[in-house]
Amino acid sequence: MFIVDNYPLAVFFCFITMLCWGSWGNTQKITDKNWRFELYYWDYVLGVLLFSLFLGFSFGSIGEQGRPFVSDLLQADTNNLLSCIIGGTIFNASNILLTASMALAGMSVAFPLGVGIALVLGVFVNYFTAPKGDAAILFIGVLLIMIAIICNGVAAGKLESSNNNKAKKKGIVLALIAGLLMAFFYRFVAAAMDLNNFESPTTGMLTPYSAFFVFALGLFLSNLVFNSFIMRHPFIGNPVRFSDYRNGKTAIHLIGILGGAIWALGTSLSYIAAGKAGAAISYALGQGAPMIAAIWGVFVWKEFKGAPKSVNHLLALMFVLFITGLGLIVISGGN
Repeated sequence: MFIVDNYPLAVFFCFITMLCWGSWGNTQKITDKNWRFELYYWDYVLGVLLFSLFLGFSFGSIGEQGRPFVSDLLQADTNNLLSCIIGGTIFNASNILLTASMALAGMSVAFPLGVGIALVLGVFVNYFTAPKGDAAILFIGVLLIMIAIICNGVAAGKLESSNNNKAKKKGIVLALIAGLLMAFFYRFVAAAMDLNNFESPTTGMLTPYSAFFVFALGLFLSNLVFNSFIMRHPFIGNPVRFSDYRNGKTAIHLIGILGGAIWALGTSLSYIAAGKAGAAISYALGQGAPMIAAIWGVFVWKEFKGAPKSVNHLLALMFVLFITGLGLIVISGGN
């Protein structure tokens, strides 16, 4: 299987993760006007599962190092398989709330709040279970990102008070809950992998490729429960029927699958990079996604159009703090 063998390449992979995690939401925005997020989410989850299979049978099955994808699955301990499935289930619960939040409050609000909270909590969870890097520099970087999240929340609140939009208020609440849940999914998957030795992993443990596939399987199976329930009891609007999904055009289904594949590419690279960067740093760099999503939301989707100058100042400060915080996180891993 393909293995990252140096820290700079691991950091590069983590930046690709950040771009993917911050950009997949554009596919939901593209379909937003004509396609309910509950219907979009079926295709998104399918895209994740299909990409995990593609990755396993391609990069996960080449080279001399590590264990090939299928062989690795067959030798895995039940506890490690279950850990990845739990990770997929937790992620699905959080991500479906985040997707709903995007539909209600927009990318530039949902991502910085939801994923930003997940970053702060997740770094603590991942670092103290698998320490790697300079803790002082790492947590200063995380602190700056936390302040950036607060700036975004204040900016969203100022815009909210001027718009008096109940849907946006609900979207903010959903983003907060999503962030609290999302902080814990990565640890369950990382715990199933031998992060110290991808070349000759411990018997019973998983490689990044097999771990990601089992994670995707947990995501897919849990979605049969979660999304079916939300379709019958939506956060806003009328219930959605499965016949609505079947009646969707091929193009709109492909957009959702593309969204899932983009997210899956980012997540798989994060797991692959974790062997050299460490779980905490790999997770933290990827969770710089709120900055990418905010850029899309502010400059492409114009979600803060017409906002007061004070809001624009807060957004500018948020970008500066995010970039500085991410820089410190990179430096922490090189020490």
